[in-house]
Amino acid sequence: MDARIAALLLALAAPSAAAFDHDHAAWGALLERHVVVLEGGKASRVRYAGMAADRAQLERYLDTLSAAPRAEFDAWSRAEQMAFLINAYNAFTVEKILGRYPELRSIWDYGKLFGNPFKDDFFSLLGRRASLDWIEHDMLRKVYRDARVHYALNCASVGCPMLRPEPYLAGRVEAQLEDQARRFLGDASRNRYRDARLEVSKIFDWYKEDFEPRNEYFARYAELLGADAAAVRAARITFLDYDWALNDSPSSSRR
Repeated sequence: MDARIAALLLALAAPSAAAFDHDHAAWGALLERHVVVLEGGKASRVRYAGMAADRAQLERYLDTLSAAPRAEFDAWSRAEQMAFLINAYNAFTVEKILGRYPELRSIWDYGKLFGNPFKDDFFSLLGRRASLDWIEHDMLRKVYRDARVHYALNCASVGCPMLRPEPYLAGRVEAQLEDQARRFLGDASRNRYRDARLEVSKIFDWYKEDFEPRNEYFARYAELLGADAAAVRAARITFLDYDWALNDSPSSSRR
């Protein structure tokens, strides 16, 4: 056999060194080390000092996200795409925080008008410069239309649904999203039924169109909110203040 043909066949048979890791193993290792689960599993904090010490590992993972071609992404399953985008949002958010850590108390310290951390195109993804808002609004909300993504995206703030101590995976993303919904809606400090009112997170105000009809949506989780479905359907909805303080762990100085 011609040596050139043999080399070509060998190259075609060999696995691609650039094949994307859908286990998100590098991100998973960081989450396992540096996410602290609190309050009966309904909230979490991040050891940003530990993430900073492991920043080279984080950046290598981010590089793999940025290197994934759009054509390859388009060929993945819906679950693989959603897991990729959710993990990308959360990992790039951590990277954004590390850009100024420990000299910030909120992600909004970057600025709301100039330097807006959600609108800033500070990374590359799927062949373009991208922002956190692009992942959330132009991709996840617009394309996949699953309101539960709001429970999966973590904006580095105490008021956000928790950052899981594990990555989102294609084979589990459906169960993970539902688990996140139940954890967040079951957190009485952020969502509750009281005196014929639903007192809920501002997330349900900012993105109300994703949850309409809202009373009917909340009725599906009535037991977590501390009421029965009929009471929830009849309740007036009010919104709690959102805590934008950095979700830094008090143990962040320890690894």
